[in-house]
Amino acid sequence: MTTAPLTNDVPPPAAADRITYGAVHLDVTHRERSLTFWRDALGLELLAEDEDGIVLGAGGHPVIVLHPGATRGWRRGHAGLYHVAVHVPDVGEFARAMARLAEHRIAQAPTDHIFSMATYATGPDALTLEITLETPERLGSFSVTPDSIEIIDDRGRRRGPTESLDVGPVLEHLPPTPVGAPLAPGARVGHVHLHVPDIDESLAFYRDVIGFEEHMVMPSVGMSDLSAGGRFPHRLAMNTWFGPGIEQPPAGTAGMRRFELLVDAQALGGIRDRAPDATTLDDGTLELRDPGGNTIRIGVA
Repeated sequence: MTTAPLTNDVPPPAAADRITYGAVHLDVTHRERSLTFWRDALGLELLAEDEDGIVLGAGGHPVIVLHPGATRGWRRGHAGLYHVAVHVPDVGEFARAMARLAEHRIAQAPTDHIFSMATYATGPDALTLEITLETPERLGSFSVTPDSIEIIDDRGRRRGPTESLDVGPVLEHLPPTPVGAPLAPGARVGHVHLHVPDIDESLAFYRDVIGFEEHMVMPSVGMSDLSAGGRFPHRLAMNTWFGPGIEQPPAGTAGMRRFELLVDAQALGGIRDRAPDATTLDDGTLELRDPGGNTIRIGVA
């Protein structure tokens, strides 16, 4: 089900957020299988390849960096990545992304979150991708209780936070650009969702140390969500769905090696002050770990 008519109007840029994402680095088992998914099926371009990884991006900007060499695929029950979300700039690109996945015969789950449209796909090593179109204009209001989200859309209708997406109106916006062409400039990492060992500790870290804003806390569901100050609220999600106290997977397991955040110089200085255990790298970026053991590098946008 859709609400307001879809348009190709580009949403406000991610720069409206105080914190944005750089690339997400993934440990993978097999170079060619991973490239078939992330480059060919998703549509990222190969930007560089060296001993530091295979850099894939859009419009010349890195989005995903692959690090082949893992000895086993992702496994349930550990802290780390739940999914990485690549946000596309308009409905035409979203339609083309879904069509490209279909061309490659990759199963997907089109989903309507009201404030966004998404489709989910699982790649090699059981790593999950979300392709996201931000649609905050379709959200009228919402409220959060300890165990539910109540959404009213822009037409005053009560909606669920996760509904099946009617793909027909979306595919009507397929552009003349060939389906197999690379993703357009503006595609980027828009959010990540993490499995964590403790919601309260992770929430405090990302809110009080990094500077995200508390947006949604649902203790009985075991989930929390944070914003970065812009119009689109969903920038960092975390859950405890694998149970409390989970640890990082064994060495050699496919998954997220690290992710990158970008802030302004003043904000970076504040994070450095609040995170005395962070390491300052040669290029001035900070490297630190969250309470779940995930590695983060933070630099100046």
